[in-house]
Amino acid sequence: MKQLTALQVMQDAPVIPVMVLNDVAHAVPLAQALVAGGVRMLEVTLRTPQALACIEAIARSVPQAVVGAGTVRNRGDVLAAARAGARFAVSPGYTSAVGQACRDAGLALLPGVATSSEIMAAQEDGFTELKFFPAMQAGGAAMLRAWSGPFWDVRFCPTGGVTLQNASELLALPNVVCVGGSWLAPGDALESGDWARITQLARDTTTLRV
Repeated sequence: MKQLTALQVMQDAPVIPVMVLNDVAHAVPLAQALVAGGVRMLEVTLRTPQALACIEAIARSVPQAVVGAGTVRNRGDVLAAARAGARFAVSPGYTSAVGQACRDAGLALLPGVATSSEIMAAQEDGFTELKFFPAMQAGGAAMLRAWSGPFWDVRFCPTGGVTLQNASELLALPNVVCVGGSWLAPGDALESGDWARITQLARDTTTLRV
């Protein structure tokens, strides 16, 4: 299977769903519902004990989806995610160790940054597609506009505090390729098995890109 690039992950749809899964039984129907709505790049965060099993289930049973691991913080996370079938990784911050581990494992990486120094560190290691996190808490659209000058060659995926209501403003910025959002997999819809609602939420995102 050909290795993805971070830009391919970002360009596939306007929104990458950020999913926190507590029940493996939700993983496959959730992924199927999102794919049905036109969203294929799926980030399962490593925030629960079930996360790796969820990644494995999606990778095995939903071939139309491209599953990735979020909240990747160290080499161990990278290796575990790769073994589970993840094809990309998303980190809340950036370290050279995580960057090298993803290269070694063949995973595309969206490294998290919140400051100019972190952008420079990621760029030094060859990463130019970055996650801005926590986006709204760290300056939102105003910060991204400020960065567009000195970091004209960097493209961002803002995540953290992003909603259906503010996503369009972010996506309108020339240095933003996509956003990450948790609203595509609301907890109450998961618990009630309302997969049709999730498919509609995914479809709604297709109108966000300008």
